[in-house]
Amino acid sequence: MQPDQIAPFTVALYQPDIPQNAGTILRMCACLGLAAAIIEPAGFPVTDRHFRRAGMDYLDHVEIARYPHWRAFDAWRRAAGRRLILLTTQSSLAYTDFSFAPGDILLAGRESAGVPGEVHGAADARLVIPLKPPMRSLNVAVAAAMVVGEAARQIRLSGVS
Repeated sequence: MQPDQIAPFTVALYQPDIPQNAGTILRMCACLGLAAAIIEPAGFPVTDRHFRRAGMDYLDHVEIARYPHWRAFDAWRRAAGRRLILLTTQSSLAYTDFSFAPGDILLAGRESAGVPGEVHGAADARLVIPLKPPMRSLNVAVAAAMVVGEAARQIRLSGVS
């Protein structure tokens, strides 16, 4: 993304556990011109070879904002007036039934534990990808890609590039 371009929305990762998933999501952000954020601590060093391998050389093309903890991230997004949209299995609102807007932050939780109650409570909306029972969840990178695709479709259809 060029410095003078503004990303249509941000994909944020809450304390990611698996470097390959984080690298894949950040690669998607680079390819689509989206902003990215990592809320630490991550379960791996961000210089980890698996993280770099999954992101390949694409990581050099995405600006990644890093926050040392949840409160720092939440303070930034509130000051910026940005909506926080949580991707979770603990919701009844399908991501396809939600109206996304430019500036939204799409937050994916930890692969191992999701997000704590404090983060759930701070979200402006909580979205689920409906799954066939008894399936519990998708891979976080797959889930993020599905929701990003829908958000991008809606924002582009509304005339925002």
